[in-house]
Amino acid sequence: MADGAYDDRDGKIWLDGQLVDWRAANVHILTHGLHYASSVFEGERAYNGKIFLSREHSERLHFSAGELDFKIPFSVDEIEAAKAEVLAANGLTDAYVRAVAWRGAGEDMGVASARNPVRIAIAAWEWGNYYGDAKFKGAKLDIAKWKRPSPETIPVHAKAAGLYMICTISKHAAEAKGCSDALFMDFRGYVAEATGANIFFVKDGEVHTPKADVFLNGLTRQTVIKMLKEKQVTVHERHIMPEELESFEQCWLTGTAAEVTPVGQIGDYTFEVGDLTKDIVASYEKLVRS
Repeated sequence: MADGAYDDRDGKIWLDGQLVDWRAANVHILTHGLHYASSVFEGERAYNGKIFLSREHSERLHFSAGELDFKIPFSVDEIEAAKAEVLAANGLTDAYVRAVAWRGAGEDMGVASARNPVRIAIAAWEWGNYYGDAKFKGAKLDIAKWKRPSPETIPVHAKAAGLYMICTISKHAAEAKGCSDALFMDFRGYVAEATGANIFFVKDGEVHTPKADVFLNGLTRQTVIKMLKEKQVTVHERHIMPEELESFEQCWLTGTAAEVTPVGQIGDYTFEVGDLTKDIVASYEKLVRS
């Protein structure tokens, strides 16, 4: 499949139960999800033809839809089969897989949309390192001016499109400063996460990571915590104050797209790409291809 604009490629996309030509996978301009963010999605990676934690991603897609008060009209098993069909149809073995479900166009075009059909699509494409060469030398992060919201204001544990609005504007601001990404604090002032990845810190051989109580508890985050514990590394899941950043020696990001990416700088604070970071990068790479 050629690179280029995402709406102008060769290939097949699975849409509402059938494979369609890539360029024909369209929605109407009055699609509810476009106007009111009634959309949920998953980002997944296939390695050697096998999607890592595939079923967990499909289950989370259903969970996220439920958090937004809609039901996906295809079962987890049907979504699993569709993902395999998409990879095969596009001749892909190492790929990024995007599943997305949303409220489509229908009889309702206000905030309420109970009468509108729920649509679902699955696409896949080749995608390299999310942060480019930061994978090897350490990403540089800005500190976002926006904060992760309170669980009383939004369904924070859903992987929902609307939650990424502040991510896009924060990442644009970071890129304008020559950074790869931005770090959010939460509404209480604690360190939270990057725009599309969770964050880990190392101090005195122990790992500290923000408690996932107001943001998505990433599947890669959970995988890395399990991996660290198997390596007998102490992991503290806790609230971290921004002033603590100065005391941490190493740092990395985790996410399906980011995989495990070392961080070299956050604002004025610098971190080394140390032995534990390198070990986790290598161990994760080995695990997903096993």
